[in-house]
Amino acid sequence: MRFTTRPELRGTFGMVASTHWLASQTGMAVLERGGNAFDAAVATGFVLQVVEPHLNGPGGEVPAVFWSVERGEPLALCGQGVAPAAATIERFHELGHELVPGTGVLAACVPGAFGGWLLLLREFGTWRLADVLELAIGYAEHGYPLHARVRTTIELNEELLRAWPGSAALYLPVPEAGALVRNRALAATYTRILEESRGGSREEEIERARLAFYEGFVAEAIDRFSAGEGGLLAGEDMAAWEATMEPVVTFDYRGLTVCKTRPWAAGAVGLQQLALLRGFDVAELSETELVHVVTECAKLAFADRDALYGDVADVPLDMLLSAEYNDARRALVGESASAEYSPGLGRLPRIHDLAATAGSGEPGRGTVHLDIADRFGNMISATPSGGWLQSSPVIPELGWPLGTRAQMFWLEDGLPSSLRPGARPRTTLCPGLVLREGEPYLVWGTPGGDQQEQWGLHVLLRHVDRGMNLQEAIDAPEFHTDHLISSFFPRGFEPRSLVLESRFGAPVVADLQRHGHEVSLWPSWSVGRVTAVAREPDGLLRAGASPRGMQGYAVGR
Repeated sequence: MRFTTRPELRGTFGMVASTHWLASQTGMAVLERGGNAFDAAVATGFVLQVVEPHLNGPGGEVPAVFWSVERGEPLALCGQGVAPAAATIERFHELGHELVPGTGVLAACVPGAFGGWLLLLREFGTWRLADVLELAIGYAEHGYPLHARVRTTIELNEELLRAWPGSAALYLPVPEAGALVRNRALAATYTRILEESRGGSREEEIERARLAFYEGFVAEAIDRFSAGEGGLLAGEDMAAWEATMEPVVTFDYRGLTVCKTRPWAAGAVGLQQLALLRGFDVAELSETELVHVVTECAKLAFADRDALYGDVADVPLDMLLSAEYNDARRALVGESASAEYSPGLGRLPRIHDLAATAGSGEPGRGTVHLDIADRFGNMISATPSGGWLQSSPVIPELGWPLGTRAQMFWLEDGLPSSLRPGARPRTTLCPGLVLREGEPYLVWGTPGGDQQEQWGLHVLLRHVDRGMNLQEAIDAPEFHTDHLISSFFPRGFEPRSLVLESRFGAPVVADLQRHGHEVSLWPSWSVGRVTAVAREPDGLLRAGASPRGMQGYAVGR
């Protein structure tokens, strides 16, 4: 859905795009009531936890990249929790695991979303916590219409959920699509946090709320539940962690500066693809050539991701983004789909031949996303994720499950993404910010696991190189490859794979098959959930949201 508006006009407040219409309307309501983009983002993020519980929740995490007019620079928010102190490679091996499981409390890291949102609100917002939580608590207490995809997730995992008492009580019997669903335990959790934190300045309330979550009754409930279920996450891990603000990683492409998080997440793999693609005339490629070249460059960049990225200080990004390195790597792109998967530096982890288990793997449609611009000039892109209802048992007294992000660590020594206590897992999450002449121009992103830095990148290429407006770029037929090591249990690899939406014409499909790609056709309008908000130099705001699934929504006034 596409909107345009001019901030200088009376009654104009900004633009919000997200992966759920109730969340987008929440953000817009905050802007209309005088809040800024950061107030709106926090309120939107908390509503997304309620209405898309199969894709994110309080037990998960949130990375964001944003521009604050007050600070005058791009920044990254790290609301990514870390591995527990007891989570060691040796401990998992003692328990008989070759990989960190994709389901259950063993895969839990510290829940980072709450701390991340609170840090953003405290440092850059203007509202009190009670105000930004109002609509999320309201939807949890009084109900929201269940989207068909949430119902499908519950139905597919009914047997697993039935074995988890808290999950069964909340989600079974399987509700009908469109039914009014409530999560009163979640509403009570947030209400109690507000009650325990009320009084004093805005900042004092936010800090007391953080303590209630990470050192108070929430941490105590998590500690008891994790211990009872054989998990490793403890109250001490919760108390030791805080969200942080960090510099972004940048790459200049076609006169624009693209900003991403550091390589504890996956954003830099998008920058590496841009560094490779800068050597091609993307605007002049045929549709077949575009898909082939972009896919082959993706394979090269993701091989580096799988060998080199992690929560370590020595990821050689300067080299990985340098002209010399990418000239050499670009020469590996040929006329045929490559079966190779070799990083330019480092070594790859060992692939395991394990079967998927119930509830494991990438959740359908990945995660959630939001993009917001306000009338003051602030812009933010955030990709909340984790704490999926189908991946870990609901903690009955809190109303939500822990996350399973530790499955992205490796249980072998010597890799940047090897499991170690206190480390952040190398996630797939990659919100994006683009600057034009040093000023914020575009915030965009998508859910989608390992496809995030493919679907989102394709929209940017079609917008920047091929002249499409945001909605046209989002609507164009999508594609991706799984010729990479999956970030999700059981960490598979599919050489030469290429998924195409069936809207690609038969000649393009045939040409790509002749190039050696193993093509799978997916239904029309089934690949990607990109949203975007842009601010033109004259102040015009534009936004777009994917129509796929009839769920994403862009709104502005």
